[in-house]
Amino acid sequence: MKKFNIRKVLDGLTAASSSSSSSPSATQTGAQNDPVPEVLQSDHFQLCKTVRHGFPYQPSSMAFDPVQKVLAVGTQSGALRLFGRAGVECYCQHESGAAVIQLQFLINEGALVSALADDSIHLWNLRQKIPAVLHSLKFNRERITYCHLPFQSKWLYIGTERGNIHIVNVESFTLSGYVIMWNKAIELSTKTHPGPVVHISDNPMDEGKLLIGFECGVVVLWDLKCKKADCRYTYDEAIHSVAWHHEGKQFVCSHSDGTLTTWNIRAQTKPQIITPHGKQPKDGKKPEPCKPILKVEYKTTRAGDPFMVLSGGLSYDTVGRRACLTVMHGKSTAVLEMDFPIVDFLTLCETPYPNDFQEPYAVLVLLEKDLVLIDLGQIGYPIFENPYPLTIHESPVTCCEYFVDCPAELIPALYSVGSRQKRQGFSKKEWPISGGNWGQGTQSYPEVIITGHADGSIKFWDASALMLQVLYKLKTAKVFERARRSEEKAGSEIVDEDPFAIQTLSWCPESRMLCVAGVSAHIIVYRFSKQEVTTDTVQLLEVRMQSEFSEGDSPDPAGDQTPTLPTPSSPQEVEPPPQTPNSDGPRDNIPCLQVRSSPLKQSPGFQVELVVQLLWVSGEPPQPITSLAVNSSYGLVVLGNSSGLAVVDFLQKTLLLNMGTSELCSPADPPLRQPRSPRKTRQISTASDSMDGSNTSEDRCKSPTSARMSRKISSSGEQKSDLEANASFTRSRSSSVSSIDRESREVISSFCFCESFPKKGEGSLGPCLLLGTSQGSVIMVALSLPPTGESRLQQPVGIASCGSLVTLKGGILTMALLDSSGSLLPPPSEQWYDPNGSEEEREKRRRRPASPTSPVEGQDSQFLVLCSEKQAKVLALPSQTRVHKHSITESSFVLRADVVTVGGGNCIACFCANGHIMTLSLPSLRPPADVNYLPLTDMRIARTFCFSHLGQALYLTSPTEIQRITYSQDTCEHRQEMLSELFTPVETPEAPNRGFFKGLFGGGAQSLDREDLFGETGAGKASRSLAQHIPGPGGMEGMKGAASGVVGDLARARIALDERGQKLGELEDRTAAMMASADSFSKHAHDMMLKYKDKKWYQL
Repeated sequence: MKKFNIRKVLDGLTAASSSSSSSPSATQTGAQNDPVPEVLQSDHFQLCKTVRHGFPYQPSSMAFDPVQKVLAVGTQSGALRLFGRAGVECYCQHESGAAVIQLQFLINEGALVSALADDSIHLWNLRQKIPAVLHSLKFNRERITYCHLPFQSKWLYIGTERGNIHIVNVESFTLSGYVIMWNKAIELSTKTHPGPVVHISDNPMDEGKLLIGFECGVVVLWDLKCKKADCRYTYDEAIHSVAWHHEGKQFVCSHSDGTLTTWNIRAQTKPQIITPHGKQPKDGKKPEPCKPILKVEYKTTRAGDPFMVLSGGLSYDTVGRRACLTVMHGKSTAVLEMDFPIVDFLTLCETPYPNDFQEPYAVLVLLEKDLVLIDLGQIGYPIFENPYPLTIHESPVTCCEYFVDCPAELIPALYSVGSRQKRQGFSKKEWPISGGNWGQGTQSYPEVIITGHADGSIKFWDASALMLQVLYKLKTAKVFERARRSEEKAGSEIVDEDPFAIQTLSWCPESRMLCVAGVSAHIIVYRFSKQEVTTDTVQLLEVRMQSEFSEGDSPDPAGDQTPTLPTPSSPQEVEPPPQTPNSDGPRDNIPCLQVRSSPLKQSPGFQVELVVQLLWVSGEPPQPITSLAVNSSYGLVVLGNSSGLAVVDFLQKTLLLNMGTSELCSPADPPLRQPRSPRKTRQISTASDSMDGSNTSEDRCKSPTSARMSRKISSSGEQKSDLEANASFTRSRSSSVSSIDRESREVISSFCFCESFPKKGEGSLGPCLLLGTSQGSVIMVALSLPPTGESRLQQPVGIASCGSLVTLKGGILTMALLDSSGSLLPPPSEQWYDPNGSEEEREKRRRRPASPTSPVEGQDSQFLVLCSEKQAKVLALPSQTRVHKHSITESSFVLRADVVTVGGGNCIACFCANGHIMTLSLPSLRPPADVNYLPLTDMRIARTFCFSHLGQALYLTSPTEIQRITYSQDTCEHRQEMLSELFTPVETPEAPNRGFFKGLFGGGAQSLDREDLFGETGAGKASRSLAQHIPGPGGMEGMKGAASGVVGDLARARIALDERGQKLGELEDRTAAMMASADSFSKHAHDMMLKYKDKKWYQL
């Protein structure tokens, strides 16, 4: 009997379905009869996050390991970011998403304890490249307010809102039966509750004494052995923090009235009170109260005065003053202003031992939007130069592009010009957070990320090898005049704020040509040069793009739809009538921004070649630029919006074409457009990414092509509920998004320069421009370029529309060409040359690449790949027959699509609004991968998501962070090797020497056997209902993968053996010395006995 195989049946059904959806046309030619071999299969794809860059969004706490030299930062969303040396970063996320309220390192143990706002604590294993939670403990009846883990101790003290203190064994994450109850800690006569525990620490010289600070102002020194309060210190004002002197004889408290009280542990009633920023009245009265001192740290030095560092405490009359950090050293007091509010700070010291001179060398300050490290060892307290990529959000990101496998010389060139932009005045010392090791990845191709910002700046980042480093910063606003104060109100009618914000950009890595479009309907073309130049007059070209349907107008179906070459216009050829924004009549022929009239000094790097500005037309502002492309080989820039298309020759500085979209269509293919009512005058506004995030209803329900219609670069909403998000992005495009939210105008949504066949059946290749529109139309435009050399600068470029090729559902997102073998054909480009270089350099002016040889007559030699919001199609050229068709989604729509090379083949990578990331193999459009990855919850992701070659992608996951992902199986397999290592075996510094007399008379640090005191034998079992123990997902995996490989295991074992051997050798030496000392003592005692053996007592 033949065996039945259900898998073959399913494969047959899949093949039948695929053939029906991708059925070729009956008029296919020889190219389709011989199918192109495809290598991409489902096992070539796997989706995973690789690394997260940028400043931790909404930070809430931090901790530092002084031996491993590693920094940990927790956020309000439950994220953990760990930093070591430059390039060593790690991102983790708590499952609950609750805010991290406190972090505690197990110093030099490769572990971290985190306390969350949901009253849970977690133990993280940092000995593996991807940290994992080993244990969790969830408190059920009490709220956690403070945690303290003594150095080299396994017992964690946890203070609660009720004023009690519980003790947790961090090895097993079990509660001890030893509990310090609030009513036993305070005076029995006290009638009020002392409030939550705000501080816990042990006496540096006596581990058996625990200092407990209550919010009300009461501090208790608790004797752990005797289980009673030794001393109580009471002050009228609430306590915010407490800090010990290293000798354990006094401590300092910071209070809510801006005072610091210094207490001697033996004097409970006479603290020394100072108000660092309070005005001292002459009559001896109490100083005026100041703002609360939120934190104080007290650090001592061997050679000089101690340091006292505090945050807050300023006088109330300093209204509007920025947050300050105060450093008090001896008689000097330095007040350091910060750019943002202070979240937390830590004083970095030479020793991890609390009972030794601390020797502070730096103060690490965590701000709401920055991380600052202050050098305490230099005069003036300069800051260290931060090596981390934490300035992504310096101005809100408005657009993002990702380039993989760039030319090898590109990154060094950008670094060489960017290194001249570095600020001066930093500390000359090395960055002290230097822990961890870099990954040993095998991928070495150059990667560049470009971010456009709301202030008009553009940053180039080196993203190679899972690292991120800023290379170069370009300020586009320097090209324009700054508005005066008196003109700002009038200008606000044109743009609200951020008039220079970057809307979109086009960059050619080979020629280094950059074209930037801003929200004020301006375009700037840049060339890259290593020479500094001064431009006397910025070349300006003003373009009047009139909307196709002005008020009272209607389309003219009988008009000439096949345009001929228009007369080119030169820069500033047409003098607009003199009008100002304040004139009584409607604005007309004026740009949104005023180009700089004075000479412009341009440093090495990207230098302005041409500025193009769209003008107001009859009182209506220019429409936002929705698509942009630059081609260095053709010398053309093309831009599109809802008004139509403009083609600019940036070599001749002329406007070649200014035409409506409908005029580009052939008479046989009338544009699919609905008549619309006259539009009202629309104000152009930009709303940059606010750091707290707020969505507008306008942004929540637009597809990519319709979203480009809006001038607003709006922020994403972190606070938006999942219900709103699902309602916004999973709705059918055929209903509200298509008919209500989208404007009915046809917008040019994408461009593609190529060498292709302009007309159907034509046998010769030529320069072409492909246009895609928001209504799904694809239009071919033929270009006629003069010969290279002087002729190119003198003869005009010919342009003719060849009509519409095909129509797809939804707006066109991307277009690309493949050759007959299925290889990707990139747009023609020049090799870079320095425009300001020598005469010999100028002779290297790029020649257009020769067109490929003419194909065999009657055969198709190219595939045109098209992807829209709904479907993808592949056409054969020059026959223009449809080869394949695939419906990507019906219920959602594609937000971003790119034709990329991965795994030795080509595919379309798509990101849909329903969160799916899928790939379509080319040219068959077979879907080898479809993963539900990221449900879209805000427009920031939609605006910044971009795919690149070799399986790389990224998006802005928060206003301050870039998340990089990979969809390549090969990259996922090598990810472990590429990731950096946080934990490295380091020997713990020796404990401070107690000295002979301190050891003899007991003046040194007093140890405590916490195991006997807190263990189950001594303290009993804790209440089971108090907290629930949850084994972490990284328990077994963490223990198995802690070494991150055999080499790490061997290295750690070798170091452990060396340490053990060294300690055994030291023990043997000490034993031998003790034996020798005992023999010597015995000999002396015997001699003394013999000497006085026969003598009477009175003879002694």
